[in-house]
Amino acid sequence: MKKKLVMTILCAAAAVMAQPPDGPRGPRMGFGPGPMRPGGPEMGRTVTGAPYSAVEVRTEQQVLAGGNTIQHQVQTTINRDSQGRIRTEREVTRPGQQTAVKQVSIHDPVAGVTHELDPQNKTARSIPTRGPGRFAPGNPQNGVAPRAPRNPNAVTRPVDPNVKTEDLGTQTINGVLATGTRTTHTIPAGTMGNTLPLVTVHERWVSTDLKVPVMVKTTDPRFGTSVTELTNIVRAEPDETLFTVPSDYTVTRGPGGRGPAGGGPRPPRGGIQ
Repeated sequence: MKKKLVMTILCAAAAVMAQPPDGPRGPRMGFGPGPMRPGGPEMGRTVTGAPYSAVEVRTEQQVLAGGNTIQHQVQTTINRDSQGRIRTEREVTRPGQQTAVKQVSIHDPVAGVTHELDPQNKTARSIPTRGPGRFAPGNPQNGVAPRAPRNPNAVTRPVDPNVKTEDLGTQTINGVLATGTRTTHTIPAGTMGNTLPLVTVHERWVSTDLKVPVMVKTTDPRFGTSVTELTNIVRAEPDETLFTVPSDYTVTRGPGGRGPAGGGPRPPRGGIQ
């Protein structure tokens, strides 16, 4: 019992020490690929009746001492059909390799499964995510799946005086009408050893019709600048074959893992964060 109590105290102390002094960390300049996940439909929700195809371009830049810069860009092709099925496709160069590897993911909320395709080896892993038909087009809540009701007994967080949110109105971005917001977070001097205040700015533009962000820009003096936007937007029904596993692929069934409503990977949002 005494040993168990000591281990519990040590784990709690480690968890506290792992938290940054200013709360949640800013965006990592780790050059992780999209798709644009900030904002957009809430995780686990499905948008139907608004098909589109686009290329998501994520550019990250960090300025180092002496004026040196690190820049990286990742492109992801996104297709979403009227049923809310999403296909994402990108090429990734893994550490130690010179040849890019294609990665394809198909999230099918109608069938309740996510397919992870390996085009190089013609294999696919199918992982259950949700019950079949939950977000089918015939659902009375067609459009965006309803949110879970808020807990009336939940504790309301106090307003942070260092965070300011502005309404930027509407404008056309890459051919679609979008509404914008800008959130500015000031970290006061001395909070994390900084001699001067640190100001981070997060700007997000969401398409009114597609219900996904079409542009997100984050500027953080600790990590650099990240810009993610949807380009080459085509508002038409994609080819249906994009959302099925090719017949010549070997399919294996993956175990349910972490994710919303019972396991599997978290479904892609089909848009920027």
